[in-house]
Amino acid sequence: MTFFSPRSITKLALVAALAAGASGCTVRAHGGLRVRVPFVYIQQPPPPPPPRPVIVARPGFIWIDGYHRWDGHRYVWHDGHYARERAGYQWNPGRWEHRDRGHVWIEGEWRRGGGNGRGPDRDRAKVRDHRDGH
Repeated sequence: MTFFSPRSITKLALVAALAAGASGCTVRAHGGLRVRVPFVYIQQPPPPPPPRPVIVARPGFIWIDGYHRWDGHRYVWHDGHYARERAGYQWNPGRWEHRDRGHVWIEGEWRRGGGNGRGPDRDRAKVRDHRDGH
């Protein structure tokens, strides 16, 4: 009968632990992964947003407005934040849209085009803002 030394058992346990840990899957996505989630239709419209904070220009960053998120029972406010600009991309903000079956959230996204990440000219944008009815 063959016996293992305590040192070889320790090595074997370490190798087994590393192998078990390596079998797990770690995924890191950097912008290219898109997952389509079915729309959740909410019958009641989102409430008006709270007053917008004072936005201070920060070189290399853009401000992404806050929004109301549906948590399954009610709307919950998600604060705005600064995001690092992406050269060659523009930020297309998220929005609530009213459709035949109710209100749906359209997630914001970075799109190719534009130079500084600041998004389309707001005066020419054709997105309806639910906050002021336009």
